[in-house]
Amino acid sequence: MTCGRLGSVLALALGTLLAPLPSDAQPLVHVPRIGYLVLSPLADPPTAERQAFLDGLREQGYVVGRTIAIEYRSADWNRELLPELAVELVERKVDVIIAAPGTLDAARQATRTIPIVFTGGADPVASGLVASLARPGGNITGMTFALPEMAGKRLALLKEAIPKASRVAVLWSPDNEGAQLDWQQTQAAARALDIELQSLEVRDPKDVPTALSTMTRRRPHALITFPSALTSAYRPIIVEFAKKQGLPTMFGLRADVEAGGLMSYSPNAADAFRRGAYYVDRILKGAKPGDLPIERPHKFELVLNLKTAKALGVNIPTPLLLRADQVVQ
Repeated sequence: MTCGRLGSVLALALGTLLAPLPSDAQPLVHVPRIGYLVLSPLADPPTAERQAFLDGLREQGYVVGRTIAIEYRSADWNRELLPELAVELVERKVDVIIAAPGTLDAARQATRTIPIVFTGGADPVASGLVASLARPGGNITGMTFALPEMAGKRLALLKEAIPKASRVAVLWSPDNEGAQLDWQQTQAAARALDIELQSLEVRDPKDVPTALSTMTRRRPHALITFPSALTSAYRPIIVEFAKKQGLPTMFGLRADVEAGGLMSYSPNAADAFRRGAYYVDRILKGAKPGDLPIERPHKFELVLNLKTAKALGVNIPTPLLLRADQVVQ
């Protein structure tokens, strides 16, 4: 090939490479990424809460893996890892962080700019994280379960179901968001109801067997469990222990009663995660988290398990049965 011929070929090839794209060529589409920060291990299949979040994304029109991506970070119960995991999500430049209960503080410490959506937990106003529920300001919004009457109401309902209960064990995780307030409210209700409380604190998995052993030695008349990621993870063990010990139980989540607990009074935790997908959608479409009001649950469910009641020899009063939102047979 002559030099002139070679030059023409090279010029043609170079021109092809540098030519503008056809007008119908599709530009690269940005796929938004969500950081999902959770204290508990990531279960497979997903927990009811995580599945509700995924369902919520689908309801908002997203397809995970195609039109939206999720970066999961789990502390596997080690709270000390949360700050590092939150920083990892920030470094990954995610568009939004979903902060599951127990992780909001770590997420907040990691970023003041990336939007954070929390799905339950303590009152962020009381903890100083936001200015107000109506206009939180900053980069935080979501759902709060912090309601002053909840903890005391649970003890009162338990007393109504078990009138003779005068000594009640409380299994709770002090490090959980809002747990201290729940404990204070339970103490106040106990004084009014003339009930002696036995505090059993669980901060990590190794504390659970110790707490159960304490109940075996100092037998209470009933057991209340505050909702937390840790107590939810140990739900099957706690429920089975209570059945074997003949202990009536009051839980903070409906799933606990569906798993064999006696009763619960609470908002629906899965609904908060589903609502989290709504917040994510609004933020990805341009809304500022500080302009999105923080919501409180509007519905509270009293759930009773009659099969468990029969096994324990507990006769649930008729007025309580009539007020139940769900009765597990």
